Amino acid sequence: MECKIQVYLLNEHFSIEHADAHNNGEESENNLKYEWEDEFSVTSSVESVEIHENVAFPLQGELPDGTAFSHEVENMFLFEIKSSDAPSTFIGASKSIVDSHELIKEAARFSIRLYLKDYEPMSNPIPGIYIASKEFPKALIF
Repeated sequence: MECKIQVYLLNEHFSIEHADAHNNGEESENNLKYEWEDEFSVTSSVESVEIHENVAFPLQGELPDGTAFSHEVENMFLFEIKSSDAPSTFIGASKSIVDSHELIKEAARFSIRLYLKDYEPMSNPIPGIYIASKEFPKALIF
């Protein structure tokens, strides 16, 4: 099965009342529902998707000077996408910035939608992972 993922940053200034009154309930140029959208597709053969709440996510990498780092980011909300021919893929965000989510399984596809709150700054250190600034590892802030 394939898996399509959409991540939306909600616009806290979106007015449904304005949209209903002036644009048949739809967003407009001056009344956007989302500030941005990321879209991903998993190309391996997806077998299942599991949701994990309030879990730690291992953020690992290498600093510019070549030093390796590894930090656990706590309180994450994650979708684990399991494939038969590839390691698991994780998509998610700090629980504090998740507004809502949808996981839809259709005949030949999984669809994941993740809606993020826009009132708290966040970082996107790797594709598909969104970390609230207050939960980002302090050792990685320069």
